[in-house]
Amino acid sequence: MKNFLILPFFILLVVLISCHNEIKAEKGGIDLISNVYFDASKGLNKMQNFHISRLNYQNDSIIELVPDLEFPEMTTATYFIKDSVFYDLNNNTSTVLSELQKKQKPTSVYAKTIGAVFTKEPLLNYKNRRKLNDTVLFKKNYKRFEINSPWNYTRYYIYPTDTILPYSLYKEVGKDYHGRIERIDSYDKKKDIFVTLQLIPRKKWDDTAKEIFEFNHFVKNRKSE
Repeated sequence: MKNFLILPFFILLVVLISCHNEIKAEKGGIDLISNVYFDASKGLNKMQNFHISRLNYQNDSIIELVPDLEFPEMTTATYFIKDSVFYDLNNNTSTVLSELQKKQKPTSVYAKTIGAVFTKEPLLNYKNRRKLNDTVLFKKNYKRFEINSPWNYTRYYIYPTDTILPYSLYKEVGKDYHGRIERIDSYDKKKDIFVTLQLIPRKKWDDTAKEIFEFNHFVKNRKSE
C-alpha cells in the first residue's frame, strides 16, 4: 500500500476559503482528483488515479462523499460540513442535519484526515514564485506560476473568476489572482514522483447528496407547516 503514502502530502494543500466581495455559488459539486506517476523520469506509464473527494454544496452547507481509494465506486465516509466544522453521517442518507448538529459534537475541519483535508497553513515559498505565461487547458484559460525548490517543482493553474466556491485551494492565491486554483502539478525530485491534483467544479449533485439535501428540505418544510 506504499503507493498511497504520497496522498497526505498533496491533499494537505487544501484550504477552506471564505470571501465576502465576490459572487458565491449557490449549488453544485466539486471533485478532487489526483493522478500519481511513479518513476516519472522514466515515463508516465506507472500511474495511479485517486478520486479523493466528492463535495456537494448548497450555499455554505457541504455534503462530502469520500470514495474508497482502491474502489472509488464505494463510499467510505459521508460528512456534513458547515462553518469550518464537520459531522459524520455514517453513510446515513436519512439523517436530519438540524438534529445531527444538536446531538453530535462537531469536529474542526482542520482535524479531518481523509477526503478533502483543510489547513490554515500558507502556501510554502509563495513569495518566491515565478510567473508563467497564461495557457489554455481543457478549453479554459488559466493564469500560471511555478515554485521551484531543491526538493520539489510545482506549477499552479488559476482560473480567473468572480464566482467563489465554498471550498478552494489557497486563500492568498485566490485573492492575488482574482480566481481559484483548479490544478496543481508537483514533481518530487528525490522520490521521482509526479502528482497532479485537479479541482473540478460541476453543476449537479451526486445522487446520494441529492437524496440528503432533498430529504432535509422536505423535513424543514414539514416542520414549518
